Amino acid sequence: MKALILKSFGGPEAFELSEVPKPVPQTGQVLVRVHATSINPLDYQVRRGDYPDLVPLPAITGHDVSGVVEAVGPGVTSFLPGDEVWYTPQIFDGPGSYAEYHVAAESIIGKKPPLLSHLEAASLTLVGGTVWEALVVRAGLRVGESILVHGGAGGVGHVAIQVAKAMGARVFTTVREANFEFARSLGADVVIDYGKEDYVDAILRETDGHGVDVVFDTIGGNTLSRSPDALAQLGRVVSIVDIAQPQNLVEAWGKNASYHFVFTRQNRGKLDELSALIARGQLRPHVGAVYSLADIPAAHALLETPNNGLRGKIAIAVEPSLVS
Repeated sequence: MKALILKSFGGPEAFELSEVPKPVPQTGQVLVRVHATSINPLDYQVRRGDYPDLVPLPAITGHDVSGVVEAVGPGVTSFLPGDEVWYTPQIFDGPGSYAEYHVAAESIIGKKPPLLSHLEAASLTLVGGTVWEALVVRAGLRVGESILVHGGAGGVGHVAIQVAKAMGARVFTTVREANFEFARSLGADVVIDYGKEDYVDAILRETDGHGVDVVFDTIGGNTLSRSPDALAQLGRVVSIVDIAQPQNLVEAWGKNASYHFVFTRQNRGKLDELSALIARGQLRPHVGAVYSLADIPAAHALLETPNNGLRGKIAIAVEPSLVS
């Protein structure tokens, strides 16, 4: 099978398209023909060498799968060949999804929502699971509460807006003015142009000085350290960004705020919850660009480019017929 191999840590040129043996499912495992995957910031962080001790080289990376079951190993009871499935491979534990076939444990695989194409489904597994973990499991967002979603037009942010709205929250988000209508179409109640207005000032104005109950941080750095300024008393901050530098979070102390840092954990249950939202018309991923397996290096370069103008996710059509 064809696979994109990471030979060394570095830039997008570090990948090489190669022929490698097709994996064989073992007990409790499923062999999936990958139709689509997608690109996440975690993908280029791995590629450039941010986690060298966790990724032995050469490696097949990639963190989303939408495809069709090709074969099942002994003991598998939930799937049959021909089933359409979606999942996030075990992160830092075995080969990823930049390949024509992938093997995974039955326990982390879900049935692909029939309303989604493979490109859409592959665009949602990692970010959707992350958003569910952040807003539902950690923040415990409740009906009638308010939330600020940073980066509402991005791959994670545009899903967070929809999930928060489905939970009955009032949603604030930061985007560029060009993405106002896009953010509103996702369900955002208040959109803030972060290039023209300080988001803390805007939040305090819109909430009569009260602040929001939850901040969902997808950016880190100054955004993480300033988030308490936009919080209500006893508010919660959930961040999906690793902290490379020490942060001064003393302002959070005065608000009795709580902080949660999320690194998503795979399980079928979160995929099933997302499927229920999709079936009710409350969630749909937005695919902003599509590349082929061989063009993943170009997709990495685009995602790493600041202010690249992308909305939603970059999907990868591993099955050639999906490339338009």
